[in-house]
Amino acid sequence: MAKTRPPKKILESYTIKGSDKVIKPGDCVLMRSADTSKPPYVAKVESIEAAGSRGTNVRVRVRWYYRPEESIGGRRPFHGSKEVFLSDHYDVQSADTIEGKCNVHSFRSYTKLDSVNAEDFFCRFDYKSASGSFVPDRIAVFCKCEMPYNPDDLMIQCEECSDWFHPSCIGMTIKEAKKREHFFCQSCTAENGKTTENFHEATAESEEKSNWLSRAGVGLDRRL
Repeated sequence: MAKTRPPKKILESYTIKGSDKVIKPGDCVLMRSADTSKPPYVAKVESIEAAGSRGTNVRVRVRWYYRPEESIGGRRPFHGSKEVFLSDHYDVQSADTIEGKCNVHSFRSYTKLDSVNAEDFFCRFDYKSASGSFVPDRIAVFCKCEMPYNPDDLMIQCEECSDWFHPSCIGMTIKEAKKREHFFCQSCTAENGKTTENFHEATAESEEKSNWLSRAGVGLDRRL
């Protein structure tokens, strides 16, 4: 007669081994990669369960975040160094692979942080792992290069039209841009005869300008 497996027990929380950090469903965690040369994976905990006669075999059901390098098309210039995509890829892993907790902020919340720690990430796209497509498929773009905002990059804002520009796209070095007290872009200068320039470090997306990032638009393999 086959042995009956002990029922799985759903846990409300789990204490990470070797620490006093407690995780619960909905928390984001860093999970150890089998390849030690790679950074830990980022995941969102969906549920926690214990199996075995003593309930010591703890496993977590997670929804993976993909780093740009892990997505179809790879990393693009506008992807931030701490950017991740919330995927439709679910998995069950041993809780022993959890290294620690992390924070995945919304894009807007991330740009308002006073400081960014190693455990801070941001997400502005959902990612479909099978097709390599993104939701949303449109995002605000800026500057003459018409690229989405990368929060790692310094940008300056035109006081007239409120558009944002990368210093390199308007013939400035970052050092030169930081010295400017006022800035009017080339179009506004030509139209209004203004010549003063202003420096401002970009901290949030403007809603003024948007563009479809579709298969006919920006993207390697016509993807983000």
